[in-house]
Amino acid sequence: MTTPPADGLLFVVPAQPTPVERLLLLADHYVRHNDMLDLLLRSGSEPEAHVDSAQQLAAATRTAIKVVTDQRLYESRELSDAVVRLQQLAYLSSASTDHRLPLARALTALAPEAAVDCATSVAGEIRRRRWTATDDPDQQLTATQHTALWEIARGHVVATGSPGRPYVPYRGARVLISTLRSLEAKDLAERVPKSASSVYTLQDRVRLTSAGAIALASALGLPPATGAALGTTPPPVPTAAQTAARSR
Repeated sequence: MTTPPADGLLFVVPAQPTPVERLLLLADHYVRHNDMLDLLLRSGSEPEAHVDSAQQLAAATRTAIKVVTDQRLYESRELSDAVVRLQQLAYLSSASTDHRLPLARALTALAPEAAVDCATSVAGEIRRRRWTATDDPDQQLTATQHTALWEIARGHVVATGSPGRPYVPYRGARVLISTLRSLEAKDLAERVPKSASSVYTLQDRVRLTSAGAIALASALGLPPATGAALGTTPPPVPTAAQTAARSR
């Protein structure tokens, strides 16, 4: 007879992702979707393989919206904007199924960045309403590592080059191969060989692992002093003209 676990549970129920983690995972799904479309475009084929993927993304985005709204957070401007942006992503994903690959790819091109931005807004609102002294990140990240995770989540990082001399092209903040290796050693990032297409060659997409998404989610939306130590970029201070315009 099998001895039941000491805590009395028959099996371990995996913890559900938090709203912020769910949005980071959604960003990763969009990155993978866009990479798939790039590979299809590279092959010159026009299958409808992207249709099911886009429909699933639209459904996943609507689920993320419900998870966020179920938090019943105070409806600030930042939170309202995040929900509207997610609604736009769901619409664009659904609409992309009616178009051929080049336009379908364009409709979801900025989705990963938008999902990460929404995750940051939601994290900020959750922390402002519910912050406690125990909300500090479980895993300490250097500023460089934090920036790298942020860029990876947005779909900006790939690895390429010969095995002996790999390098990391980048679109946003620069990510060094040494930083990538440190994240891989901590199981926060992983490479998917030849899954991202460029003009001339196939590249290795760099993605967050589940642990990487949790680590980044735990650092998003921290108070400015703590966030700065982790390498987050604080929002720009509005100019006097912008402040006046908002108050009208």
